[in-house]
Amino acid sequence: MKAISSRDNPMVKRLHALANSARERRKLGETLLDGAHLLDAALQQQWPLKAIVVSDSGCAQLEIEDLLARCAHDIPRYQLPDALFAHISPVDSPSGVIAIIDLLPEPDPARLADSAALSAHSLVVLDGVQDPGNLGTILRTAAAAGVRDVLLTPGCSGAWSPRALRAGMGAHFGLRIHERVDAVDVLGAFRGAILATALGEGARSLYELELDAPVAWLFGAEGQGVSPALLACASQRVIIPMAGDVESLNVAAAVAVCLFEQARQRRRR
Repeated sequence: MKAISSRDNPMVKRLHALANSARERRKLGETLLDGAHLLDAALQQQWPLKAIVVSDSGCAQLEIEDLLARCAHDIPRYQLPDALFAHISPVDSPSGVIAIIDLLPEPDPARLADSAALSAHSLVVLDGVQDPGNLGTILRTAAAAGVRDVLLTPGCSGAWSPRALRAGMGAHFGLRIHERVDAVDVLGAFRGAILATALGEGARSLYELELDAPVAWLFGAEGQGVSPALLACASQRVIIPMAGDVESLNVAAAVAVCLFEQARQRRRR
């Protein structure tokens, strides 16, 4: 394992750029997996790793030691003092271990143009969800509910940012994530119901709907909601009944309620 102690080291500058800049991640075609849980998930899925970086204190953790033993021996490894590791960490509380991975190319765009493939299963469309923590949590929920395709409009946070990856806790590795999608165009090929969580005339309670068939779920950011152009694609507006004076749910919570209500109905039948 190569020891690094200077902020001027090219690897340190590369790591700092990947941790803090979406532009640099796109330029370098790389991103960071932060923490033992993500590294474990990547190893389970046989995800290719480009380099591993460990802090001095991380080297003393048995969990990290075991993970390093599972990594291929030809993967470059670097050890940083705790203070320098904190400098390149993408989170406020450094985990002790980071891995570099390539940003993957977008999933096959032909899938989104194939109406049969697109309509065979439920999918999630996120419109303008800018908080990476919310985005990662939604991806984790989608994977847990059995959804495999998630579409992100251009206004969304980057799905492969370190913070979104950390919140997703490995869910990214089991999803087809389509970023910067013209969702209005794509939904023209979807044959099932298109449901948007939104108030308005004709909105129905989530619990009144039959959700056995594939659904395209539309969710917008808190405050702005689903954009008018995308909302016009919906075949039905959906509301989640709530008690008291609560007006709305966090978008990640709303996604969980909707997807698991659909999962519940499918299991019941």
